[in-house]
Amino acid sequence: MTQRRPTRIVWLLLVSLGACGDNTGSNEVTPPPGAIAGTFDRIQAQILAPTCTAGCHTAGTAFATSSGLVLDRAVAYANLVGVAPRNTSAKSDGLQRVKPFKADSSLLYHKLVIADGHHSAGYGSIMPLGGDPVYNGQLEYIRRWIEAGAPEKGSVVDTMVLADRTRPVPTAFAPLAPPASGVQLKIDAFSVNPNFERELFLYRQVNNSGDLYVNRIETRMRSNSHHLLLYTFDNIPSFIRPAFNVVRDIRNADGSLNFVNMLPMGFHVFFAGTQTPSSDYRFPDGVALRLPAQGAIDLNSHYVNRTTTPITGEAYANLHTVPQSAVRRVARTLNMGNTDINLPPRSRVTLTKTFTVSDSSMTVFMLTSHMHERGERFVVRIVGGPRNEEVVYTTTDWAHPDIINYSQPIVLRRGEGLRSEITYNNTTDRTIRFGLTSADEMGIIFGYFY
Repeated sequence: MTQRRPTRIVWLLLVSLGACGDNTGSNEVTPPPGAIAGTFDRIQAQILAPTCTAGCHTAGTAFATSSGLVLDRAVAYANLVGVAPRNTSAKSDGLQRVKPFKADSSLLYHKLVIADGHHSAGYGSIMPLGGDPVYNGQLEYIRRWIEAGAPEKGSVVDTMVLADRTRPVPTAFAPLAPPASGVQLKIDAFSVNPNFERELFLYRQVNNSGDLYVNRIETRMRSNSHHLLLYTFDNIPSFIRPAFNVVRDIRNADGSLNFVNMLPMGFHVFFAGTQTPSSDYRFPDGVALRLPAQGAIDLNSHYVNRTTTPITGEAYANLHTVPQSAVRRVARTLNMGNTDINLPPRSRVTLTKTFTVSDSSMTVFMLTSHMHERGERFVVRIVGGPRNEEVVYTTTDWAHPDIINYSQPIVLRRGEGLRSEITYNNTTDRTIRFGLTSADEMGIIFGYFY
């Protein structure tokens, strides 16, 4: 089956996802100054250790497992230089994590540059997420090291470069221009307190007098956002339907969850989502999502601030529309979830769930997945029919799962279906079950079909 290049749009549930999974602390031991013998040693001690391995890219954390990138001193060089990234878009662009002599072909460099033109929307969030960017001198030191061949030993960059302790100035945020045909939804600018994660919902009316057919979804957010999600509701009772234009924070000021603002599972219906500062998803020709008359969208934004000063969040979503006459097929969202999850303490478990098509047929043209930080591998297979047991989707990244757009859609007949095979690694001393928070687990196949 031929596939289009994956589009990095992330579909998540109503959950609190920490940017770095378990913040268990780094295994890194910073050597004394006299032990720094070369350029990479200095990068390791002065940049990677304090910026990357502290709670994130260190062995044993869920984030390191998900990304496949451990940057502890003993393995950092081997895990960086000459290694293909897991990020599908970066891999498709020919990048390596560090490509000797070519900084612009090195994902590490792109992930640290905040200036426009260096960071593809498909490469995920700029790092460190929620933290201050690395100093200009540190960034230039890494760039010169890569351009010098990225050697493990020896000094190839003048240490005076590191004397520049200024930080790069982000490109000014530009609001998304409204679509020529369609509607724009936004979350107005809001503040995120220091050393805090703020996740909120905002229910917006679309005010469409007739049905809308959406064939393109464009988003833009200020930096340090973990995700932006758009939901509709399915059969929600009026007494729990949220009020329009009222911000609903799911965290209290002390960081505890505000369950009053977290709707029960089952009412939200996924419409669109992204985990990058900007995204532009386009449906196949002649295919569009239908938004019924007098529609409304529940917007969900999650920002991470690991600095000592407040930051600002803001998000836009453009729903580009076409006339009904241009729509040959109306897309629907796929939501196949396993709620029977029970992970014993200190165990690795693979759970399977089969979802059978009850309609005459289902044509799937996009698939993605959702699991929480204990998820190590998510596989989707076709069940039944001539392609029985064929693997059509695989990811090992719980935080940034691929979206696969199939140029030859998957056609499922009545009685056939899809099966999720998800491997979880519960490294805790407690039993983990299905639930809404990041301390719980989920396993859902998402997608689009008609």
